[in-house]
Amino acid sequence: MFIPFFLELKAAKVPVTLREFLTLIEGMDAHIADYDVESFYFLSRAALVKDERFIDRFDQVFSHYFKGVESVSGQPAIDVRDLPEEWLMRLADKHLSEEDKKLVEALGGFDKLMETLKQRLAEQKERHQGGSKWIGTGGTSPFGAGGYNPEGVRIGQKESRHRRAVKVWDERAFKNLDDSVELGTRNIKVALKRLRRWVRDGADEELDLDDTIRSTAEHGWLDVKTRPERKNRVKLLMFFDIGGSMDDHLKVAEELFSAAKSEFRQLEYFYFHNCLYEGVWKDNHRRRTSMIDTLEVIRTYGPDYKVIFAGDASMSPYEITMAGGSVEHWNREPGMVWLERMTGHFRKAVWLNPIPEQHWNYTQSIGLMRQLFGGRMYPLTLGGLEAAAKELSR
Repeated sequence: MFIPFFLELKAAKVPVTLREFLTLIEGMDAHIADYDVESFYFLSRAALVKDERFIDRFDQVFSHYFKGVESVSGQPAIDVRDLPEEWLMRLADKHLSEEDKKLVEALGGFDKLMETLKQRLAEQKERHQGGSKWIGTGGTSPFGAGGYNPEGVRIGQKESRHRRAVKVWDERAFKNLDDSVELGTRNIKVALKRLRRWVRDGADEELDLDDTIRSTAEHGWLDVKTRPERKNRVKLLMFFDIGGSMDDHLKVAEELFSAAKSEFRQLEYFYFHNCLYEGVWKDNHRRRTSMIDTLEVIRTYGPDYKVIFAGDASMSPYEITMAGGSVEHWNREPGMVWLERMTGHFRKAVWLNPIPEQHWNYTQSIGLMRQLFGGRMYPLTLGGLEAAAKELSR
């Protein structure tokens, strides 16, 4: 049973040896993983994988070879009839075909949109459902919730559905990224190692074994030599887009945050939403009362800091190019002005995007953000991380 598995690992270029295979067999003979697929997975991974770079490849082979064996562990199957209640609560949502969506036209720009909203607020006297003009729900009006419009203002809706709102008039509560997340962070740490720059400085704290042996041989007595400990001197500044469409990418953002925090002692991080403006924050629960001036961040951290922005860059183009374009407040200066200040001050800055690279051309704001970063936007994959680390290390 296990020999074909071993051969498949070899075929997938996982560097397993006969000695490691025999170790797995010894573990099975010792009944370490009897009738438990999960225990067998961890046993075989520990015995066969000696380099963390090959864990993902091992997982793919394991999943393919032992597909369908999960039932041995006795776990109950998922009842497909257990549908989430919220699916049944959206009966009033209006689902439009692609042809219907093409018939819905934008009002003609950001200024016209806001002017029309002001007029509707003054004129409307009652609740509306399913309409195309008034502020309501489930329709094609540019104003309201639960409907569709290619360029609208979302009011009173819990979360985004089509990612097309130009402004969002809701109090938003975002969750801090969890730096204790470990699942999946191992390979991210490997990719981030390209950024590390080791320097020996400070007091002599570490035994220099080679120098001790040489000096002892020369003098004829034990002559212990020490040297400063090697420390990573890279200074890293990270900005995380939080909330909204980034909720879809929360897990990978937490993994990136956790991996970076464990790899770099000199790490500072801040949160923003969609685009950088005049303020950032460090605690999403108190961001309204503890906003940090973006100019203060630029003044505090020197140009030798390496900067990573992490976000999907998916928003209305107005949020980048227009004063007042922010979905949450009236920004006096366009977001692109603040991004140009940031990239002008810090010599090394990149943007990591969790959206697959082949989809970037479909979103105008991603193209704008990529242009502002001089093309230094990379997918939030292991290959993208390695390319970004290489760029920052130049």
